[in-house]
Amino acid sequence: MLSAQQSVKETTQLLSQAFLLNYPLKSARYLETFAIEDAAELLEQQTVITTLGLWKYIPPGAADSIFCQLSEQYSNNLLSHMDSHLAAALISRQSDEQQERIFKQLSTALVDDLKELLIYPVNSAARLMNRQVNVFYQDLKASQALNALKQRAFSGQDVMYIQDNDQILVGEVDIADLLKANANTTLLSLAKPVKTTLNALDSKELVIEKFEGYRCRAIPVLDAHQQILGFIRFFDVYQTTKEDLASDMQTMVGVSKDERALSTSWFAVKKRMPWLQINLLTAFAAAAVVGAFEGLISEVTALAILLPVAAGQSGNAGAQALAVTMRGLTLREITTKQWRQVLMKEMATGLLNGLATAVTCSIAVYLWSQSFGLAIVIALAMVSSLVIAGSAGAVVPILLKKLGMDPAQSSSIVLTTITDIAGFMSFLGIALLLSDMLPRG
Repeated sequence: MLSAQQSVKETTQLLSQAFLLNYPLKSARYLETFAIEDAAELLEQQTVITTLGLWKYIPPGAADSIFCQLSEQYSNNLLSHMDSHLAAALISRQSDEQQERIFKQLSTALVDDLKELLIYPVNSAARLMNRQVNVFYQDLKASQALNALKQRAFSGQDVMYIQDNDQILVGEVDIADLLKANANTTLLSLAKPVKTTLNALDSKELVIEKFEGYRCRAIPVLDAHQQILGFIRFFDVYQTTKEDLASDMQTMVGVSKDERALSTSWFAVKKRMPWLQINLLTAFAAAAVVGAFEGLISEVTALAILLPVAAGQSGNAGAQALAVTMRGLTLREITTKQWRQVLMKEMATGLLNGLATAVTCSIAVYLWSQSFGLAIVIALAMVSSLVIAGSAGAVVPILLKKLGMDPAQSSSIVLTTITDIAGFMSFLGIALLLSDMLPRG
């Protein structure tokens, strides 16, 4: 009898695990209506991989409450395997004490990545927001939403947000309207359109401008991946900005550790001069590469004419990759641990751009020089130098940020050196290998 009961229990667990694994959205919808303790207990019986599959479908509020009920070991394991942006959004909605407890249990590398995503500028929307946000699916009934709210902390929140099955924000519901609604009324029928949203990195000035323009009581705050992080109330903005506006004006004239437009010349010199000196040394390194091929250049004078073309294209390709990578780091679309993805993408981009540029350039060089060998050299140089430049544009800012340096200030100098050397070395190196095919004089 005991064996049969045990067999039934094991079968039930396997069936529940299969359902959670194969139907993550439906599973999340069921969990949304569970008591918080029951939902946490059910998830703890599953593997972390199973829970990860459905976690992204659990809306903020429910996810936050369930996470707090999970055991320390399970929650830490879950965060360790979770997408970094999803983990950061989850942690950002926890209390400061809870965040410190979580960080003490995680690996140093993971904590560094998460803290990097959680550090927002002082005068940003993320610093003003209320983190206790509640989000529900649009077809949930009013009675179910009220039962869920009773189990959660929503102090000071007079509005909640609703989303569709694709986790897209579709409206907001006043708590007062929810209390008055019929028990079977869906949240979508009670919802009003969300007038506007804020990005976590939006400035305080933009926050004030949106409140003045849209005349709303609260505005949701989203991260770069459109995950809701919290909301800002008009009252909070009024309280925090009335004393800070004057000090904000001071920071515009350079009263900070970093250089501003109105910083003193001496301050600017101290910030810039070390990198200018480094750039001078690296320029000599690029010149040394050209000097190493002095004999070849003197024999094939056409190489001297085409040398700026190879270096110029390499520099432009590197600058494009650098701009995209810097934007991703600044807006927190990527983290330093995603360097492989960024590198592979830019290498592929450099290869395709190099092939296209090589065709155009080789035709032009052949028409100009009537030398098939020179056209082959410039074509191969274009492909190789653009791949190297794109790779450098992706890796350099990420590496500098990982080393604790300012990529915005130093990336361009390091990149210029790499692209110059790559352009010169690719062009002249290939020319040396194919020197028998080149015209003399």
